[in-house]
Amino acid sequence: MALRYVWSVVCSGAPRLAPLSTAPATFEQRAAGPVTMLRRGAAELARPRFPVVDFSNVQEAYRSRRSWELVRSLLVLRLCASPALLAHHEQLLHLSRRFLGQRLFDKLMKMTFYGHFVAGEDQESIRPLIRHNRAFGVGCILDYGVEEDLSTEEAKHQEMESCTSEAERKGSGTSKREKQNQAHQAFGDHRDGVISARTYSYANEAKCDSHMETFLHCIEALGAASDDGFVAIKLTALGRPQFLLQFSDVLTKWRRFFYQMAAEQGNTGLAAMDKKLKVAALQESVAKMGIASRKEIKNWFTAETLGVSGTLDLLDWSSLIDRRTELSKHLVVPNMQTGQLEPLLLGFTEKEEQQMMRLLQRMGVLAKKATEVGVRLMVDAEQTYFQPAISRLTLEMQRKFNVQKPLIFNTYQCYLRDAYDNVTVDMELARREGWCFGAKLVRGAYMAQERARAKEFGYEDPINPTYEATNVMYHRCLNYVLEELKHNAKAEVMVASHNEDTVQFTLRRMEELGLHPADRQVYFGQLLGMCDQISFPLGQAGFPAYKYVPFGPVMEVLPYLSRRALENSSVMKGAQRERQLLWKELRRRLSKGSLFYRPA
Repeated sequence: MALRYVWSVVCSGAPRLAPLSTAPATFEQRAAGPVTMLRRGAAELARPRFPVVDFSNVQEAYRSRRSWELVRSLLVLRLCASPALLAHHEQLLHLSRRFLGQRLFDKLMKMTFYGHFVAGEDQESIRPLIRHNRAFGVGCILDYGVEEDLSTEEAKHQEMESCTSEAERKGSGTSKREKQNQAHQAFGDHRDGVISARTYSYANEAKCDSHMETFLHCIEALGAASDDGFVAIKLTALGRPQFLLQFSDVLTKWRRFFYQMAAEQGNTGLAAMDKKLKVAALQESVAKMGIASRKEIKNWFTAETLGVSGTLDLLDWSSLIDRRTELSKHLVVPNMQTGQLEPLLLGFTEKEEQQMMRLLQRMGVLAKKATEVGVRLMVDAEQTYFQPAISRLTLEMQRKFNVQKPLIFNTYQCYLRDAYDNVTVDMELARREGWCFGAKLVRGAYMAQERARAKEFGYEDPINPTYEATNVMYHRCLNYVLEELKHNAKAEVMVASHNEDTVQFTLRRMEELGLHPADRQVYFGQLLGMCDQISFPLGQAGFPAYKYVPFGPVMEVLPYLSRRALENSSVMKGAQRERQLLWKELRRRLSKGSLFYRPA
């Protein structure tokens, strides 16, 4: 089958897992090695004390900003806090453009919203801001913020065309996918309900090539302007989303099958990596289902692959659909509704297979260029119906390119119920295979859309029930990663959060675990134009702090600006504190006679 072939291409060249179900890693196995630890020990003797960061010190927070920029920030944040203005902001932008004309409208935007949230129009114009922020200790995560200005009808049409296979359009394959991994007309415009992430609609392969070229230009521009930056990419920009949907469906069903078998063996209420399948019982169950004969099943689990424990965990289970195992030709799972066995992999036409291969090739081109110029890639998370495939493909890039240090970072959305399982499983995979783990932790950008979609189509809501539960999940995932960093000098994490409590939590745990900012294992990230009172004090204290820096022509980043305004309205508590600090710094400068202060 075509998708099985693509799976084999994805897996080819990847190192094989350690023998299945080996004992949990010991401290010595997890450590970075004696030489590395000796170096770290020597560095600890020479390094200064752990820095103290004061997020209320407005002079330090805004030392990089001129007074008129502070006034602009106050104006923009205040406008973003107006419900009446936000409710009609698109109409107001349209009227302003008609009344002022394009030239004056562009100038107005650059003086206000665009100038506050966006770095510039092209790769050349953004360099001064990147260098300015770097001088004050803050690095760059470059993000091309352009989106197509499509109507809702156009977006829905493109989405349905690009997410549906030829077999499904003929009516022969729609029911094979899980509800959450099917294309739905009602949610065809996946921009709806998204307030903090840009989105891409698939038009054709030429458009995907164009997106790849744009990302390449970003990588080259950042490589020339900075020696430690990131470029953010989205995989939905690089290929037909139908592949991501169907690949996600495969991964979701296979993991669910594991959980079903684990439940039958009494493994319930455990974290993903704590669930184990007894092979003898598994062989019996598989034979009863009629998936394969007992003789064939016996050959799947040999002493060479199984080890001595007689059990499989989730990573062992996932490795069974590698092309090198006999099980790959028996990929069927039980349909929970009909009770019938169904093929796990669906057929693709030759054209669809070529489109899948092009997506994989584009990913490889970007990773290779990033490696050449010393830029790291940060793969953004997307909707849950795309995310399993995105994470799997990102892991394959990490296997290949994260050899000496993390060059590819995966993103984990902690508002998801299974966020902790996702983080722990991937980190254990990196441990076993010996590559460098790199992660960005975010809360998430698609909550309203995900909840509405789950309710409409009758599948379990993937989002944590409350904001407090999401905070608990974020800190649980973060704490797990920080514990790993204590013993693994080559693992790194980006704490992407505007929540001051989360940043303070991270600093406390870093100090307790002996993770000094000079180790450059823990990064902090905030959006350009938001929470400077967090980013710049961190950067000036020696912590690796970064701004998510979008760029692009004024008219083409208006959708991005709309979401920035909406996001500010959704985090009123933080924005209110930011406005108070901005006022405090302006009053301080006025009282000191330094209103015309210019950053050195």
